[in-house]
Amino acid sequence: MGLGRKGSGDGRGRRAAGGGSGTARRVLRVLPGVLIAAGLAFDLLTPPSFTGSPSFSAAPLIAAPLYTLWATALTGVLAVLAVFLLHLHHGTSWTAQGLTELATMVTVAGLALLINRVVRRSGERLASARGIAEAAQRAVLPKPAERIGGLQVSAWYEAAQADAFIGGDLYAVQETPYGVRLAVGDVRGKGLGAVEAVAVVLGAFREAAETEPTLEAVAQRLERALDREGARREGLDAVEGFTTCVLGEIPPESGLLRLLNRGHPEPLLLYGDGDLSVLAPAEPALPLGMGDLGVRPGRAEQWAFPAGATLLLYTDGLTEARDRAGDFYDPAARLRGRVLAGPHALLGALSSDVRRHTGGGTTDDMALLAVGRPVRRRPERRRTERRRTVPVVRRGDDTA
Repeated sequence: MGLGRKGSGDGRGRRAAGGGSGTARRVLRVLPGVLIAAGLAFDLLTPPSFTGSPSFSAAPLIAAPLYTLWATALTGVLAVLAVFLLHLHHGTSWTAQGLTELATMVTVAGLALLINRVVRRSGERLASARGIAEAAQRAVLPKPAERIGGLQVSAWYEAAQADAFIGGDLYAVQETPYGVRLAVGDVRGKGLGAVEAVAVVLGAFREAAETEPTLEAVAQRLERALDREGARREGLDAVEGFTTCVLGEIPPESGLLRLLNRGHPEPLLLYGDGDLSVLAPAEPALPLGMGDLGVRPGRAEQWAFPAGATLLLYTDGLTEARDRAGDFYDPAARLRGRVLAGPHALLGALSSDVRRHTGGGTTDDMALLAVGRPVRRRPERRRTERRRTVPVVRRGDDTA
């Protein structure tokens, strides 16, 4: 098993295998001209009772969604001109059949122009909607800096819904008086309701991470924020709204890692030599938003976080990704034994491997967050060479 690297970017990645679609688009772009040429050849090489009108009619209709307005108009003019010249060649220009085919061709060319305008306007609206979605994503789920509190950070988000940029998964990294604190979570549900809950959780985390002394206190703040959000909702969301989440804390200069897991998939800790640990909690805890059930809340646990290690947190979109045989993706098995140069390389290789596993995209939103503790290199000792001093001899004045 090999993990390939991907190109970087905040593009949040949905890059399905597009080689075939790109080839098909190039073929379609030359097809109108081919159809007009084929129609001319067919009409000239067959008896007058046979006609190439279907090819001429198809050419501007195919050009309409692919070409510009002027290119579509030119295709329509060429098709009309071809029909007219062919009937002129056969001497049937002013017959009922010739006039009917010419009128039909003019109508089809006009219809192609109308289709072109509708498609262009729809494309402009889609581009505008995508721009708004990208702006919303940057506001609600901003990309973290590559260096936070002396740690290397990389994040990746992929929404399962086509043409969506944000869903119900979340991540956050923040430097606080208690060290670098982080969160990765998955809000139940889809659509705008899930996005609203994401905004609530992230807002509460950013505030609580700065002021609360423990991860347990941060979790309680998030719980109260979700309770307030659920109180204003109606129906099923008010009853079943919850969020799975992992809260983390990396104190400065300690080599330690604290995690509080509230019903979320277990993080992974990848060491510099390729070894891997699954950071499973000793006592499972319920997700955020279910504290009213009266069970014991989760407690933070502590692990060693040595230099050269990378912490990987993810949502269930990663572990629930399936291949064609229905087998789930196992990140621990796929990553064990791999040595990757830091968080960015890890997420690039992981996202590429998931796409290969599924044969394209995923069926659920997927958020990945990797935090690495860099290896500190000892400063090189500078060798100092002793300079040999040559005594300066003053030459005195010669005396006779």
